[in-house]
Amino acid sequence: MIERKVTISLFLLMFTGMLDAQRLLPDPRYDRNGVPDWKIDQEFGHDVFTFVRVRYSSWNRNQGKWSTDYPDSDLNFSYRLQQLTSMQVDPNGKILELTDKELFNYPFLYMIEPGHIELRDDEIKALRKYLLNGGFLMIDDFWGSQEWDNFAFEMRRVFPKRKFTELDLKHPIFHCVFDLKVKPQVPAIQTALEGRPYGITWERGEDGREPHYKALYDDKGRMMAIACHNTDLGDGWEREGENHWYFKEFSEKYAYPMGINIVFYAMTH
Repeated sequence: MIERKVTISLFLLMFTGMLDAQRLLPDPRYDRNGVPDWKIDQEFGHDVFTFVRVRYSSWNRNQGKWSTDYPDSDLNFSYRLQQLTSMQVDPNGKILELTDKELFNYPFLYMIEPGHIELRDDEIKALRKYLLNGGFLMIDDFWGSQEWDNFAFEMRRVFPKRKFTELDLKHPIFHCVFDLKVKPQVPAIQTALEGRPYGITWERGEDGREPHYKALYDDKGRMMAIACHNTDLGDGWEREGENHWYFKEFSEKYAYPMGINIVFYAMTH
C-alpha cells in the first residue's frame, strides 16, 4: 500500500495569501533555470514530498507531450511548495514511467497533455495497480471535447467500470488551503497575452471555454485522480518569470493556489 498521508504539522501554512515576489528569469547565482536550490532537513527525510512527472510512451517517449513545460514548471512548483508551506520538498523532483517499480515509492504523480495519449497494456496494468494501492494522479493541460474523449477512453481501459465525475465548486479541494471562488482556468502564456484585450483565457474555441475539474474515486470514496481539463496549471508554474501581468493574474491567483490545494488534499485524504 502506498503511504500518501503526511503528518499535518508539515502543512502548517506560512503563506500570507500572496506570493512574496515574482521569481524573475534566470539569475546567474543559480543554475536550475534560475530556480533557487535548498537543502532538505534530514530530520524530515522520510516525509519529503517529491513531485513526480509521468513519462508515457506515446507521442515520442524521449521528448514528447509528457515533457511539456518541463523542467521549469516542476522546479517552480516544488520551490513554491517549499516556500509557501512547511512541507519538506525535494528541490529536483523525478520523471518516472508508469512501469517503473520505483513509482510505488511516491504517492503523487503529475501527467500533462494526455489529450492524444495511447497507453500500452503494461502501462494500463501498472497505473491501475498504483491507483488502487493508494497513489494519486493529477492530470493537466488538455482542451476540448475531442481530447477529453480520448483521455476518458484510455482511462476506461484502466478502470472499465469507473467514470470521472465533475467536482462542485463547494468541494474541499477548492478551499482546503487557498479559498478559490471559481474553478481556475489558466491559459498558456501566449493565449493569455493574445486574448488579454478580450478576456479570452481558453483554447479550442468555445469547446474549451469552460474549465472542468473531474475526480476518479475508488470503492471507498477515496479520490484517486483529478483531471484538470480546459486549463493549463503547468504553464502558470513554468512561465511565472516571463511576464508580470501573467504572473499576477494567473500564476499567483490561480495556478499555484490550485496546485497546492490538490497536493494538500491528495496527501491528507
